[in-house]
Amino acid sequence: MAWQRSKTSRWIDQGFVWVTAAFGIGVALILLVIALRVGTDAIPAIQKFGLGFLTTSRWSVNDEVFGALTQIYGTLVTSFMALLLAVPIGIGVALFLSEDFLPQRIQQPIVFLVELLAAIPSVVYGLWAIFVLIPILKPIGDGLNSTLGWLPIFSTAPSGPGIYVAGIILSIMILPIIAAISRDALTAVPAELRQAAYGLGATRWETIFQIMLPAAFSGIVGGIMLALGRAMGETMAVTMVIGNSDTIKSASILSQGSTVASLLANQFAEAGGLQVASLMYAALVLFALTLVVNVLAEIIVRRFSLKL
Repeated sequence: MAWQRSKTSRWIDQGFVWVTAAFGIGVALILLVIALRVGTDAIPAIQKFGLGFLTTSRWSVNDEVFGALTQIYGTLVTSFMALLLAVPIGIGVALFLSEDFLPQRIQQPIVFLVELLAAIPSVVYGLWAIFVLIPILKPIGDGLNSTLGWLPIFSTAPSGPGIYVAGIILSIMILPIIAAISRDALTAVPAELRQAAYGLGATRWETIFQIMLPAAFSGIVGGIMLALGRAMGETMAVTMVIGNSDTIKSASILSQGSTVASLLANQFAEAGGLQVASLMYAALVLFALTLVVNVLAEIIVRRFSLKL
């Protein structure tokens, strides 16, 4: 006689399905409510400035003229710099901590310390950047400007805070996220794949680059996109080191700038009228940017997962 599950067990399973479905729908509804509230509050600015809000850089509270091009530019540039620096280092750290390069008694404390870096408050990173990182980077920025100043990205003499400082501090902040998630993805790859590669005569590095990394690709991309979302939305640390300039003086990363998140942090508490609507418009743009990033990440993961 075949074993049959009890009615209570079936009800528990069905209840679990309903609860998890409710939580999933609830998350989507919360996201929708946030978007609707921000969009509703941004309507006056949308009606007055339209898409010109995205292409102009003037932000004048007295004249009630607002444009977020400077902040959008700063958000994209600092996030791109952070990824450019953090992704190769983070994946390298993940590989180092997922392989047997070190004994377990040494490797595990290092793994713990890397994950602990992600829990440090952003204001602490900002203070550290002001008192430690900026004095270190200032001479480097001066050297880049004096030797490579003919390049647009180094054409401005650094004054201390700037876009490049914000990009570097963001890379430090997202590095543990990329490293920790990439390591988890690498350690989750079945051991049989590695053994099969060794059995076919592959070297350690051939196995890493041709087997391990492709197999863990979706998890690594997920970690990178999560880190990118953190970089685009980071507020306190960036506000403390980017300079908070409302105009784009040049394309130089050594100049001061601003991001959407730092703009909101600096002005929302004292804003009123059309300025509030303009800040909400900027927040809606940031919301849309992060949503686009996550959708693209999902598309990339799905496409490469099918191929692999």
